[in-house]
Amino acid sequence: MSKHGRILVAMSGGVDSSVASVMLHEQGYEVIGLTMKTWDYSTSGSNSKETGCCSLDSINDARALAVGYGFPHYILDIRDEFGDFVIDNFVDEYLAGRTPNPCVLCNTHIKWEALLKRANKLDCEFIATGHYANIRLQDNGRYVISKGKDENKDQSYVLWGVSQENLARTQFPLGSFTKAEIRQMALDMGQEELARKSESYEICFVPDNDYRAFLRHKVEDLDERIGPGNFILSNGMVVGQHNGYPYYTIGQRRGLGIALGEPMFVTRILPESNTVVLGRADELESSEAMVRNLNLVKYESIHEPMDNVVTKIRYKDAGTLSTIVQEKDQMRIVFDHSVSAIAPGQSAVFYEGSDLLGGGFLC
Repeated sequence: MSKHGRILVAMSGGVDSSVASVMLHEQGYEVIGLTMKTWDYSTSGSNSKETGCCSLDSINDARALAVGYGFPHYILDIRDEFGDFVIDNFVDEYLAGRTPNPCVLCNTHIKWEALLKRANKLDCEFIATGHYANIRLQDNGRYVISKGKDENKDQSYVLWGVSQENLARTQFPLGSFTKAEIRQMALDMGQEELARKSESYEICFVPDNDYRAFLRHKVEDLDERIGPGNFILSNGMVVGQHNGYPYYTIGQRRGLGIALGEPMFVTRILPESNTVVLGRADELESSEAMVRNLNLVKYESIHEPMDNVVTKIRYKDAGTLSTIVQEKDQMRIVFDHSVSAIAPGQSAVFYEGSDLLGGGFLC
């Protein structure tokens, strides 16, 4: 019998989840490693060499580490489930003129559910991942996610959708460490190649980072269905032609293929008329936003307007002081000063200090 019980660890083959599994093993948990196969390159239309969390090399690396430390390792194929939900949503969001947030959807609806389902079958009390975040149970009975020690690696932003039920069985072993410390731990373990593994910041199923080519691959007649449309200014003046609204995102400046004598940005996307609105940088500024699909983490509800909240509207956003007002199942954000390039479909995440209040998708 292990000291702390049995725990299922999501192992991607990368340095973070690998060190997390060894850390828990050495703390006395009965560790079981699980690598999830979420996609493959043949479905992405990419000719690139397989890399990243779903490649054969990564799966083999995870298994080799588990074998070396003497704990079991399994592979779980969830490609159909992942594709039906995450990839279909990714395509649908672009066709709706929005910018999707696939990592949030995957965490919320696929990875956690898949992990806990397998954990139950293997009699594991807990699951663990290599996310840089912290979790604790507070006096009101709710589980709270807070930022990881390493501000540059903090991943709480992509965890806002995880339910209380799932958080109750989750551990984040890396939350109190920096990335540099985790790499050093890997070196101390004698895992030099693992310690020096590079990181990918691409969407896992768009390995060449070309979402436009991916859309064309998934929707074979996309260019025929949508075709070119008008670039217009906010006053309705037509100033050029674009290649089809799904190929543009809010805030985009490069790759527009149009010169108007001053820097112009995509400020709105109108899918119903296949129109892309351009404007100057100041036309991207907003002082308010609405958030749908709200999930609150720290509190069950927020009855009164709450000020001094830091809201992040994208993963690498530093955050902006704001007041949030819950309106039924949505949240109104009033920023203390205007923010730029609010993109419908992206996540807005709210913080009270280092604690994650909750989040949702921008309307």
